[in-house]
Amino acid sequence: MQSISFCVFFALVCVTFFLVSENVKVADAAEDARNGVYIVYMGSASSGFRTDFLRLLNSVNRRNAVVHTYKHGFTGFAAHLSEHEAQAMRQSPGVVSVFPDPLLKLHTTHSWDFLVSQTSVKIDANPKSDPPASSSQPYDTIIGILDTGIWPESESFNDMGMGPIPSRWKGTCMTGDDFTSSNCNRKIIGARFYESSESDGIRYHSPRDGAGHGTHVASTAAGSAVANASYYGLAAGTAKGGSPGSRIAMYRVCMADGCRGSSIMKAFDDSIADGVDVLSLSLGTPSVFRPDLTADPIAIGAFHAVEKGITVVCSAGNDGPSSGTVVNDAPWILTVAASTIDRDFESDVVLGNKKVIKGEGINFSDLQKSPVYPLIEGKSAKKASDSEDSARICSEDSMDEAQVKGKIVICENSVEGGGSDWQSQAETVKNLGGVGLVLIDDDSKLVAEKFSTPMTVISKKDGLEILSYVNSSRKPVATVLPTETIINYKPAPAITYFSSRGPNPAVLNIIKPDISAPGVNILAAWLGNDSSSTPQATKSPLFNVISGTSMSCPHVSGVVASVKSQNPTWSPSAIRSAIMTTAIQTNNLGSPMTLDTGSVATPYDYGAGEISTNGALQPGLVYETSTTDYLLYLCGRGYNLTTIKSITTTIPDGFDCPKNSNADYISNMNYPTIAVSELKGKESKKVIRTVTNVGGNGETVYTVSVDAPQEVEVKVIPEKLKFAKNYEKQSYQVVFTPTVSTMKRGFGSITWTNGKHRVRSPFVVTSESSEP
Repeated sequence: MQSISFCVFFALVCVTFFLVSENVKVADAAEDARNGVYIVYMGSASSGFRTDFLRLLNSVNRRNAVVHTYKHGFTGFAAHLSEHEAQAMRQSPGVVSVFPDPLLKLHTTHSWDFLVSQTSVKIDANPKSDPPASSSQPYDTIIGILDTGIWPESESFNDMGMGPIPSRWKGTCMTGDDFTSSNCNRKIIGARFYESSESDGIRYHSPRDGAGHGTHVASTAAGSAVANASYYGLAAGTAKGGSPGSRIAMYRVCMADGCRGSSIMKAFDDSIADGVDVLSLSLGTPSVFRPDLTADPIAIGAFHAVEKGITVVCSAGNDGPSSGTVVNDAPWILTVAASTIDRDFESDVVLGNKKVIKGEGINFSDLQKSPVYPLIEGKSAKKASDSEDSARICSEDSMDEAQVKGKIVICENSVEGGGSDWQSQAETVKNLGGVGLVLIDDDSKLVAEKFSTPMTVISKKDGLEILSYVNSSRKPVATVLPTETIINYKPAPAITYFSSRGPNPAVLNIIKPDISAPGVNILAAWLGNDSSSTPQATKSPLFNVISGTSMSCPHVSGVVASVKSQNPTWSPSAIRSAIMTTAIQTNNLGSPMTLDTGSVATPYDYGAGEISTNGALQPGLVYETSTTDYLLYLCGRGYNLTTIKSITTTIPDGFDCPKNSNADYISNMNYPTIAVSELKGKESKKVIRTVTNVGGNGETVYTVSVDAPQEVEVKVIPEKLKFAKNYEKQSYQVVFTPTVSTMKRGFGSITWTNGKHRVRSPFVVTSESSEP
């Protein structure tokens, strides 16, 4: 399959919800500019722009003014500039954009076994697809990871059984604080780090991980198998990455306070020259900050990486459950939502009436198993001078120490609409001499936090029962049990509350996120010297459990690497299509996937569905997105041909933006999903798609089936696609006709089958218009 030359560029980013707490956000533009660094972006790295680049670079002639230069995948530099200098450069020939250096934040294992068990397709052990002409064995894939660095001593990065480093690898193993060239091996084949003006406060001036996030992400994507892994006995089993045979190249772009855009762009530029096959970014902007495509470091870097045949996978963000919060939603990025797995960390409350209330959380309670500890509501322990509402949520200084000491305290959620500042609540109860805490909060119950004291989280429904017991008993007592690992939890998967939702209000004609993957309570490698994640009087954990779309992103990166290893000539869009069209939409009860609230999930929650580890290896048909598709996307977003030409040099002869560019051109990108806006009245809208036969069957016939909402009539022309050979292309039309005057949003799907392969494309139709 021919690698698609990508053309044109920009937009958004991926990464963490350290739950340990991964709250992604970007400082506002004014704050970003305080480090005095601006990024000067000059489009693709072609020789035609070399003179302009050197002229501008030479104009910044102060000592140490230039922070980074970009020259491999694209052209430009980052430098300390005054606003006057930045404004002057915006007017210079060859310059696409000049913008302040933004500060991005991270979007913080059994999970792989669960994905394998969920697959809905039977996979041949030896697919009949034509093998690559240049290789008789799987391609050696290299996953580049932009994150906080790596802890190389982890067993997840041992290189036992791995062959020589691929000769095409051009990267390096940089040295620095507590990191030498010997820390790289045949698993970790590359490691770079990027300093900035804020680097003085970081733990290691080297590729070594001082936070744990990068180590966790890297081992999730490509960690070697490690037997008997656990978090102090919880989640015990074999930990392994999605593509354990892949190599890892770490690009440490993040410091303690975030990840500078200038460093992210430099890592993109270096990774393109180094020779990675996949790039994984578990970081990004918050949904309230949507930079223009030409001022977004991730969108820019991703565009040029895809242009070079590198698949870029990013997290969707942790700003859910509100709609319209998805980030990293450029069509050249594979955008990942977060879902649960069938493992739960249960910490129960036993009441004096022998009733057991199921709780959630990780604690190593040393309380007696019998309910012998006095149980009290926070509001019943309030100080005379404080309010009942403050004591109900266990606010600091709201409760009387004499009333709390020696007791288990019931606290309610402290954030309006759901959620709690549980760290502060736990500290308050502990400081007053409380022996345990029961938190009532539906949102906090959905993700297992790690508690240093006997504590658990219960639902509001169960909270009513425990409060009823307290209010009806003369001397209520209880205990909090230590956590147990529950396997085969049902229903799973479900989309978790923090996972950012689609659509981007400005682009209703593309469905984002693209896919969902496990992102809740994920066990993976960790730092070897982290006391902050350590229960009292124990050694640092070798593995840790954290949550976020940061964790779902590397699950998909691992599958991308597996697909690439079997199909080395496939383009990024073909790999994306294989993953999306074989996704799963049902849970382990055989019912439609839901949100963690129980409502049925839609494509705005999970894109095409939950990723299938095996199905993507044999998709049958793929949708390849061409250069023209991305150009029309840019036209539809309002960019003119002059701007587009300054970004890329591979514009097809004769191409121009249509005179009346609108959202319908975005709908007609050859994307694996379909989204149509402004469908109202009696007007029909037509969308065209082209598929390529990669099933290895040669001659085959696919028949279509349509699942459509009542508000729209959907007609597919033709209803059968006949292929005479492998890699043949066929096109079809989809005509959408409303049956009502207006509709909010309607969801459905189009599925092609030939008896062996099932190729599904979800669609969304709406009468709404994209926001300007």
